[in-house]
Amino acid sequence: MPDLPRVTVVTPSYNQAAFLEQTMLSVLGQDYPNLEYMVVDGASTDGSPEIIRKYADRLAWWVSEKDHGQGEAINKGFGRATGEIVAWLNSDDVYQPGAIAAAVEAFREQPELGLVFSDVLAIDGENNVLNLMRCGDWGLDELMTFHILNQPGVFMRRAVLEQGGYLDPNYHYMLDTHLWLRLAQFAPMRYLPRILAAGRFHAQAKNLAAAPRFGEESLRLVAWMQTQPGLAERFRRLKRRIWAGAYRMNGRYYLDGGKPWQALKFYFKSLANYPPTALSEWHRMVYAALCLVGLERLKPVYYRLRRGVRVRSLPKLESFHNSENRPEK
Repeated sequence: MPDLPRVTVVTPSYNQAAFLEQTMLSVLGQDYPNLEYMVVDGASTDGSPEIIRKYADRLAWWVSEKDHGQGEAINKGFGRATGEIVAWLNSDDVYQPGAIAAAVEAFREQPELGLVFSDVLAIDGENNVLNLMRCGDWGLDELMTFHILNQPGVFMRRAVLEQGGYLDPNYHYMLDTHLWLRLAQFAPMRYLPRILAAGRFHAQAKNLAAAPRFGEESLRLVAWMQTQPGLAERFRRLKRRIWAGAYRMNGRYYLDGGKPWQALKFYFKSLANYPPTALSEWHRMVYAALCLVGLERLKPVYYRLRRGVRVRSLPKLESFHNSENRPEK
């Protein structure tokens, strides 16, 4: 068998002791022999360093020290990476068995690729599967129009990452999309129609705790795109779809943040620019309107119905654990 390329995975962590061990085991339990794994902790005070020490002999490097956020923590790992392929896995997400091997196979089949991405399960704090977040055969046009890649299912070629630059610490919520947009200008990307990971949604996760900030940064991205020589011509061609995507993002996250009036305003702006984009979330628009007339009590019913339709056909989470600290089901 030819030598397998080294893969570097970086896990940034801050006060996620409830999930950190499951995350680490999902990486360390991969059936891939040439793995370089790093954990970058931001001086957690919840026992996370003790969990990391438990597996220190299986890590290429780890640290627990104050930093300026997720982007800086991940960049510390990228700066030490020696793998031909790199990825990061947040400390509350998990890889599925065989994830790294599948990503490597795609890169070996197409050496010109700069990035591969997959479908990802959405799970809650108790490992219940909530949804399947699907992607498609997307390229740079789709990234610019806010077709969002599922970050836990993304792997990058390090040479392309070095060419495009690391994460911009000035972004805190859309920093991954900002990175994908830069990398996709240098090399093609490929969708893998399988589930490589699971992303966790819980009360402390920033995708829920600071939902409106995601929408605000999407508008920053629109302004940034217009200044980039490699994107400016595409921007002129896709302008209305790009604005529609950014406004839809704002609508989605303002609704998740409990602000239905602001959500509807952004959904209407999305409709005005490119109706198909807004109408892809018509059910959210209906729910936002119901909230405005005092029917927000229907929210649990709404989510039960949606989940009930999907849950019977959703794949199950296959996670790694040890016998001493089995995740609660």
